[in-house]
Amino acid sequence: MITFQDVSKTYEDGTNAVQSLNIEIEEGEFFVLIGPSGCGKTTTLKMINRLHNVTNGDILIDGKSINSHNIHELRWNIGYVLQQIALFPHMTIEENIAIVPELKSWKKADITKRVDELLDLVGLEPHTYKKRKPSELSGGQQQRVGVARALAANPPIILMDEPFSALDPLSREQLQQDFLRLKKKIQKTIVFVTHDMHEALTLGDRICLMKDGEIVQIGTPEEFINHPKNDYVKSFIGNRQSILQQPLDEMLEELGLDSERTSLKEVKSSITLGKALEWFSKEEAITIMKNQESLGVLTRENVLLFLHNHSKEGGHV
Repeated sequence: MITFQDVSKTYEDGTNAVQSLNIEIEEGEFFVLIGPSGCGKTTTLKMINRLHNVTNGDILIDGKSINSHNIHELRWNIGYVLQQIALFPHMTIEENIAIVPELKSWKKADITKRVDELLDLVGLEPHTYKKRKPSELSGGQQQRVGVARALAANPPIILMDEPFSALDPLSREQLQQDFLRLKKKIQKTIVFVTHDMHEALTLGDRICLMKDGEIVQIGTPEEFINHPKNDYVKSFIGNRQSILQQPLDEMLEELGLDSERTSLKEVKSSITLGKALEWFSKEEAITIMKNQESLGVLTRENVLLFLHNHSKEGGHV
């Protein structure tokens, strides 16, 4: 879907923002770019929609160089959600969401229907919110409108640049959990920038950790937790290693087993949480067994949520 081929970016002052990036982001994947300030993650994101131009190398979307696209059409087909939200203050919520469909000459009835669908999707009742101005909404509600606006013209790709970091902790956690459910419904290729490892572990299908403009490790949340490449990666993972050594028996109630769902893969309740995570690189759910009886089904989502709930800001348990 999105391919970085030996991509580098050097600014006019000589700063090397990123160096020799080779990344393959798959269609429908939630791909997270993470790292400290100045590591190049936001530059990497902004090169996809040509807000920053590539210095060397190339970026392809479905095998076609981004430089061969008309820049306006490229951006219309890539949704973009910012930390600052950037809603137009004098326009209603409906008008903010309708901008790109109007630019693409959609019919008015189709735009109205789409606005209502999207407000429902992000948890805002259309008749209550669509005629309001952004100043009448909370920060969390405004960010939901920002997500709806990015989805308005049904683009295949969504870019999200630290969209939740300006929110208070409660709003941020609520949006993270809502977006975890939302991403399954929208079925988009999402590239998401964050500095927060527990946010990355909760939301990402795969994570790319960067440092000084270079890639340190790319992998699934399970691979990061169970097989950190070096001490730098371990510092981002934090002290999750200790909780991974505990047996499932000691945390089943908090993990939350599903009694309705079924899974063909059976594992003993005595295995450690770390061993369970290894199964989730191949399975979305596993059946937990004790004394040859099923206790219920444990899902990948529940395990990552458990790790999220046992994390503090910055990725430490």
